[in-house]
Amino acid sequence: MASEPARSTTARRLSSLLYGTALAITLVSATATPASAQNDVLKVIPHADLRVLDPLQIAAAVTKMHALAVYETLFAQDEALQPKPMMAESVDVSADGLTYRIALRPGLRFHDGQAVTAADVVPSLKRWMARDFVAKKMGEFMASLEADGERTVVIRLKEPYGLVEYSLSTASAIVPVIMRAKDAATDPFVAVTETVGSGPFKFERGQYAPGSRVVYTRNATYAPRSEATSGLAGARLAKIERVEWRVIPDAATAAAAIGAGEVDIWDGPTLDLLPTLEKNPAIQFVKVQQLGNFAYVRPNHLYPPFNDVRARQALALAMDQNEAMAAAIGDKRWWEPCTAYFICRSAYGIDAGAEAYRTQNLARAKQLLAESGYKGEKVVMLGTTEIPLVNAMTQVAAQQMKAIGINIDLQMMDWSGMIGRFGKKEPPDQGGWNVFAAYGTSVIWYHPLTNSGMNTACDRSNWAGWPCDEEATKLLNQFLRARGAEAQTAAVTALHRRLAEVVPLVLGGQWYPPTVARKNVSGILPTNFLAFWNITKS
Repeated sequence: MASEPARSTTARRLSSLLYGTALAITLVSATATPASAQNDVLKVIPHADLRVLDPLQIAAAVTKMHALAVYETLFAQDEALQPKPMMAESVDVSADGLTYRIALRPGLRFHDGQAVTAADVVPSLKRWMARDFVAKKMGEFMASLEADGERTVVIRLKEPYGLVEYSLSTASAIVPVIMRAKDAATDPFVAVTETVGSGPFKFERGQYAPGSRVVYTRNATYAPRSEATSGLAGARLAKIERVEWRVIPDAATAAAAIGAGEVDIWDGPTLDLLPTLEKNPAIQFVKVQQLGNFAYVRPNHLYPPFNDVRARQALALAMDQNEAMAAAIGDKRWWEPCTAYFICRSAYGIDAGAEAYRTQNLARAKQLLAESGYKGEKVVMLGTTEIPLVNAMTQVAAQQMKAIGINIDLQMMDWSGMIGRFGKKEPPDQGGWNVFAAYGTSVIWYHPLTNSGMNTACDRSNWAGWPCDEEATKLLNQFLRARGAEAQTAAVTALHRRLAEVVPLVLGGQWYPPTVARKNVSGILPTNFLAFWNITKS
């Protein structure tokens, strides 16, 4: 679902006008050259305010950015989103796949100087396993987790599980950071009171001002890995002495600040301001999110017409992603069509079985809709004007459904009210719903384990829309047990073919919002979440 703060159309237009005035002043007056000392300070406008410091309390992207600066994990994902050792020096897996012996790198130390040992790792992972759904799934296969000496962690499984290293590297939900044992002993549902990790940056709690400022300083004793930097993996080389987050909620003010050189990076700019920002010769656009975001239309599988698979297939055939993305995103540089349920450009970005959905086919859609037994009954569609992107997607999807004969009852509301309706299982004429359009974060949905929209468990405990298909659930479990890339690819291909047949949701396109930076900033990595190592200023 959308994660950016809602902003009314009127407010966005006012912001654009204010920004235009500010930028005109900026281009005339921004002539001062920063002092050389300022090259050691990186000033960043984060996409949201940092309110939660304990990474286990929330899966918000801004908390992950904070966590990845301060803490480390046993494994981390490279640019291709493949797990690589981070705190781990070596991994020894038994021939039967049931025992993992993970040796820690020598020389790991927390920011207080204390050595990192297996006695810190074990309670940290157990605390994570109490909160995160990826960890809980791994826990279903786990027999034990224990320390063997100071530098070895031993994981024993009840049956083979092909996603142990992936789970320990994930940044899709809650990041499995390693804390000091005394911090890891904190109740998983209670926030830790200190922020002491072993990563490349230290959190300066005394300078933390929620709603205004967050400060990190370089960890001078940090020992990076020797491998080349790749995504979140490899050498995390802190080349900046100090990182300052400046929280600026208003887009116009943020745009003026980076245009004037008052800040160096703006993470999460509004798309409508990009054309104006691009006119500033001191500004560059950087692709941090390799997979970006994706739009979708979610049908309710509990009630007609979309409880019939033919109606859902008709919905998919009616979708014109090019029209939807042009309306929602605009500039073709930032989007592309995609019919891969596990996200295009990812390791599982295949669209096996979904070939027919690449092109709109209204005639076939009308035929399938008629075969489903639909006879013009009202279809309740939820929508909101508070998030322009969601509104544009909603309007296009509504028109495309009308084009195949669906009688749309479009009910507009505020975003919080729309979210509140998602979980209602009542019939559409009793406060429920039939369909809605929204968007999600690809780095979460690219993997079959973390893609909640593809959960077809028939216990109705899955996400809003409640698709039920025992065959797809069986194929997902086969994927989870598959060992090795070849077996996993075969399993996910079979799963995707089944999903394309039952249509849990309809994809509406994929887009890649850029990060804005001054041109004197280099080394920003494609990590999906803005990382501060490897960056330099000149």
